[in-house]
Amino acid sequence: MSEATYLDIEMTDIASETTHPDAEMMDIGCENQDLHPTDQNLNPPPSQSVMADGRNADGPNNCDELLETLPDRLAPPIIVGSDKDTDLSDDEDDTDSSENDNGTHQSRQESATPPANRNALIEESEGKPFVVKFGGRAGEMVGVNNKHLPYTRYSQDLQAEDVPCEWAPFSTRIDWEIARWAKLRGPSSTALSELLGIDGLTSALGLSYSSANELNRIIDQRLPSGLPEFVREEVTLAGQTYEFYHRDILQCVRALYGDPELAKFLLHALERHFTGPDKETQMYSEMHTGKWWWTRQVELENEFGGVTIIPLLISSDKTRVVTFGTKSAYPVYLTIGNIPKELRRKPSRRTHVLLGYLPATPLHHVSSTASRRRMVANLFHHCMSRILAPLKQLAETGPIEMSTGDGVVRRTFPIFACFVGDYPEQVLASGCKTGDCPKCPTRQPELGEFKEDDDEYRDLAEILEALDTFETDPAGYSAACSEAGIKPIVHPFWQDLPYSDIYLGITPDVLHQLYQGVMKHLMLWVTTAFGEKELDARCKFLPPNHNIRSFSKGITSL
Repeated sequence: MSEATYLDIEMTDIASETTHPDAEMMDIGCENQDLHPTDQNLNPPPSQSVMADGRNADGPNNCDELLETLPDRLAPPIIVGSDKDTDLSDDEDDTDSSENDNGTHQSRQESATPPANRNALIEESEGKPFVVKFGGRAGEMVGVNNKHLPYTRYSQDLQAEDVPCEWAPFSTRIDWEIARWAKLRGPSSTALSELLGIDGLTSALGLSYSSANELNRIIDQRLPSGLPEFVREEVTLAGQTYEFYHRDILQCVRALYGDPELAKFLLHALERHFTGPDKETQMYSEMHTGKWWWTRQVELENEFGGVTIIPLLISSDKTRVVTFGTKSAYPVYLTIGNIPKELRRKPSRRTHVLLGYLPATPLHHVSSTASRRRMVANLFHHCMSRILAPLKQLAETGPIEMSTGDGVVRRTFPIFACFVGDYPEQVLASGCKTGDCPKCPTRQPELGEFKEDDDEYRDLAEILEALDTFETDPAGYSAACSEAGIKPIVHPFWQDLPYSDIYLGITPDVLHQLYQGVMKHLMLWVTTAFGEKELDARCKFLPPNHNIRSFSKGITSL
């Protein structure tokens, strides 16, 4: 095995360094792309009265109130009908592949039958889907803990001050208003520092900060967040040292799962939705209605008992941060499937956490193009393996306890479920060759050809067996990977993740594969059949609509 073929990595942990990376993309869909990592917590700090009102309105405010409501909040499953009516085993139709909420299909092998004596709560109401609940111990409460909630600690800090201030940690309302404007609607960090550096400005306005860095420090250290600090690590590759930053992924999951603003919306128990009581047609909406979650829940129930699954959705994309030049950032984001998709896609809800920054180096010092590509892939997988390392330990330690924002403690098991990225990122993460399908074994020359068995996915067991030859038969490693249809990557980040399948978790690239891919073909076919003038005329005469853009000049010239 030559050094040009495989990655030669030396890892140096610098745990004492918690410096925030200086990059400009902090959140998916954020309007201001020159934000600091501390901008994850930009909601206005509520006063004591506002927080108390909010908690009383949304749920219990302390342990005693919560325990009083437990019979209503966590009632056991209701047994409805006979065993035949409540049988949750997969029907014949369920053995076919279907979709979960991220658009991926579930293979025939993924269908599973829940353990024996499984009871289900079956609900039917007019105008709503026919719901079959899992009926096990998913979402089961194991305790109550409201002593370490973010808002509780914030309230205690306010009460500990000599002169309580409702705008704390800011001194006055104008102090807080300027900070809020600077982070949500303001200029870049450099421009803000120059503005605050004007002689006499901070004293005249009574501001508690005189630069963007001081403001970031206040947000990081004194506002309730729960997000861990960044850790810098170094990677030595081909004689050069590169650095990357990341957070503890389990602490990030705790922060999202324990956000008080999301507590009443979280999805803990899975369901099956049907169009009617005959259960012939299954419906899919949220992630907890898909087959993936159901199958994983059955596996965990059999092994650990009552467990609440936390599906992890990870996305990455190398992004240019300047209009001219080559400066790039490689952010990795994290969210969880327990949050409803309607909230996940809203930037204002801040349901995505900046998990880390990968090295964005193109490795120009490596002369061989083939070696450079392979080393870039190995560098990506090595850094991702470091970031996701805590998830691998769960296979040995088992479920961990986490509390939601209302103080309810559950036994949870975070599982890597989905990878979101464009096609190049899909190829990089899955290890397949460019041009091939990253989900199924179809090769590039066969794409577009209809096959009756084209719903089959890549065989993960076969691929893992090929990857194991790196330790047992290094000389035949490349040949084994080529036969399995993947590149010879050294230890992909998903290789040892429990209950994870990267080929089930690859989500469709909506922009390139659907909008630009399918729509371009449709426009070409329609234009060939009817002509550009007819297509533009139809678009011009579309009635005004709030949900669709008007094209007064047609669409063929776009």
